[in-house]
Amino acid sequence: MTNDLFTRIKEDKGPLGNWADKAEGYYVFPKLEGPISNRMVFNGKKVITWSVNDYLGLANHPEVLKIDGEAAIEHGMAYPMGARMMSGHSKFHEQLENECAEFVSKEKAYLLNFGYQGIMSAIDALVGKNDIIVYDVDTHACIIDGVRLHPGKRFVYRHNDMESFEKNMKRAVKMAEKTGGGILAISEGVFGMRGEQGRLKEIVALKKKYNFRLLVDDAHGFGTLGEGGRGTGFEQGVQDDIDVYFATFAKSMAGIGAFLAGDKDVIQFLQYNMRSQTFAKTLPMAMVKGALKRLDMIRNMPELKDKLWQNTNSLQSGLRSAGFDLGTTQTCITPVFLKGDVPEAMALVHDLRENHGVFCSIVVYPVIPKGLIILRLIPTATHTQVDIDETIVAFTAIRELLENGTYKKIANTMMQE
Repeated sequence: MTNDLFTRIKEDKGPLGNWADKAEGYYVFPKLEGPISNRMVFNGKKVITWSVNDYLGLANHPEVLKIDGEAAIEHGMAYPMGARMMSGHSKFHEQLENECAEFVSKEKAYLLNFGYQGIMSAIDALVGKNDIIVYDVDTHACIIDGVRLHPGKRFVYRHNDMESFEKNMKRAVKMAEKTGGGILAISEGVFGMRGEQGRLKEIVALKKKYNFRLLVDDAHGFGTLGEGGRGTGFEQGVQDDIDVYFATFAKSMAGIGAFLAGDKDVIQFLQYNMRSQTFAKTLPMAMVKGALKRLDMIRNMPELKDKLWQNTNSLQSGLRSAGFDLGTTQTCITPVFLKGDVPEAMALVHDLRENHGVFCSIVVYPVIPKGLIILRLIPTATHTQVDIDETIVAFTAIRELLENGTYKKIANTMMQE
């Protein structure tokens, strides 16, 4: 007799799901209300918000809201209907692709309806069973899921470790010589958890030696790094050597969608072979026109990026001066590393939100190793120096309670209730 499929699910909901009854609605799946800004409403109170990736403050910019509203009135949210290849194409989709390609200095771009499924599908299309993937262990879940689709061999290297990269690249070369396939290396431009830039310059320097192609996910670098916000490749001076460049509209562009860019032949191949785009509805016109406006503002309003970095530098220097460990972040992403377990982290975050009016993302096991807590802050162009100062005071207070065992006592009481 076979087992009921749901028996396992009911008995074990997973390392995060097992906390659902105590965490859902507050620590996970929280409800932030009101206009997207530096201060929003959580649990009935206005809080300083550090968990929204609206880097350049475009989400509720008056010019953006105007275009979004006009486009929605003109087109609704359904037009154009269908997938791009069949009936969901328009001159505005083409215009956005052309402008994205020009902005990141690539020959051609291809618009995606979603970033997560888009990069998964791109990986699936780029490599066949005889090809080999070499990727950074800390890459985003969308890349990990894309790699899982690969029917061939893959090698993972230690995060930003070039010795490990070369070791695994040598293994890939030997394997490719047997299979007759090629090699795809994958890195992020900016690693979203720790805020480190990928070591693109060092990776690119090895391309001739090992004959591989490079895919870069620059979701957090697009709009925040490089000349004019053109991304991590520009920041490190290697944009021309990135073979397939990916960026999302969900962060600096404060929208939905993404794009891939590269040589014409490669992007055209992806247009006709990415299953998630061939068989899924196109990006609605309102979002396309909204993205065109946002890209125009990134190009022509450098003060947005300047303000973002003014706030980033102030926040990070202030936290470091207060003795906090921010790891090796080289970007706007600001992780604050603390020591403690999951229940302590829950008590700490509750205090931070309810008594100090500060809302930031909490990262714990299994996303990171046991015994470690990351409070992840995302500064934006809308934050103020008052927000920064109040946050540093709050973090200093909660660190003391964490270190003196107060949160452990609170956590023990919580677990017994």
